[in-house]
Formats: sequence, C-alpha cells, structure tokens
Amino acid sequence: MSFDSPLPPYNASDPTATFLNSSCLDLLMIELVPMAYRIVNEIDSSDPPPPSANPSSTTNSQTQSPVQSRKGDGSLKGGVGAVGVNGSRKMDEEEERDAVFYRLEMLGYRVGQGLVERFSKDRPRFTDTLDVIKFLCKDLWMLVFRKQIDNLKTNHRGVYVLTDNSFRPFSRMSTEAGGQAVVKAQPFLYFPCGIIRGALASMGINASVQAETSELPGATFQVKALVAKT
Repeated sequence: MSFDSPLPPYNASDPTATFLNSSCLDLLMIELVPMAYRIVNEIDSSDPPPPSANPSSTTNSQTQSPVQSRKGDGSLKGGVGAVGVNGSRKMDEEEERDAVFYRLEMLGYRVGQGLVERFSKDRPRFTDTLDVIKFLCKDLWMLVFRKQIDNLKTNHRGVYVLTDNSFRPFSRMSTEAGGQAVVKAQPFLYFPCGIIRGALASMGINASVQAETSELPGATFQVKALVAKT
C-alpha cells in the first residue's frame, strides 16, 4: 500500500501494489474515536449485572455506590459508580477513557507492526535505537502523516521526545473557547501512540509511548525505551 500519487504505468510490474487515497486515512482518524466510545459504552451496557449478595436488597435507578477500580499502574483506588435499575454498575469517566485508550492503542499497535513489516523489509537491520527513532520520525511519519517530525530530542538514556508542530489529524479541528478543544483532541492521540509502539516493537524495541497537546494543531510524543530486567 502506498499513499503516493500513482504514476503511469501504475507500478503494473508489482501484482501486490495497491493504492489508497490519503483522505481515507483522515476520515478514518476522525471516525475512530467516536466509534471506540460507542463500542465501549455498548459493551458496558450489555454486561450482565453482578450477583447480589443480598437478594432482598433493592437499588433505585442511578443510585451511587462506592467501588474500587484499577488505575493505570495497577493499584486500586476508591471511586463512585452509577448503578442502574438492573444492578449493573456503569463506568465512570476515567474507566471509560482507559477502555477507549486500550482499544485505540491496540488498533494502532497492529497497524504500526504491519507498516514496518511492509516498508522496512528491504532495509538493513537497525543496530542502534537512535537510528530506529530517526526512521520513525522521517520515513514512517512521512508515510502515515505526509510530513516529517519537526523536532526530536533525547536525553541519550532511552527517552525520546518527538514534536509535530502541525499534526495532520489536528489540522482540521476547530478551536473552542475555554480550552475544551485541547481536552477533546486528546483521545485522537491514542491511535498514533499505538502506531509508534507497534512500529518500535517490530524493530525490536519495547517502549512506552505517551502523547499530549497543549495547543492545536501541535502534538508531542514521549517515547521511553524499556529495558528488560535480567
């Protein structure tokens, strides 16, 4: 697959060559986030209610009960969840965000793996982590987002900060008063985080990826290489 404009004879010698309009990726990126939220909420609403310890007890619609949920680091935290008529507890906002992040990040992870397997097969194997990051910033970013990363910084201890001053998925987003545009744009970084992590995994680097935006259309990605404990 290539996002480049095909030129005659349209690479007819390669029977596996296919072409895709880059606008399709823009539309996909726009629809992925609301689709993920719909799926997460549909799954949550279809979950069966937990068994009740006291059959004689009743719950009113939308009553509140204290619950414990796992944070991103695996620790338990206290919280309050809404309980419906059938006794099932609805996800709170943080749980919903975590579920959407997991779904979108894993989708991006598979995409990143596939891209690297396809487009790096004719390249010599990278021996240095910095070379892998440079390939990500130049070749892979150009392939997916039609531009290169604007700035790359590293502390030479496994942490890399990638800055895109005009992140393509944000280029058509409108800004809102009160800073809500930045908050609403955050979920659109989950899928690209997965692409980065999947691409690095295909090249032998286990890493964690975090992203944020403080002003549209810019985006910053922090990549931290994870060293396996021996």
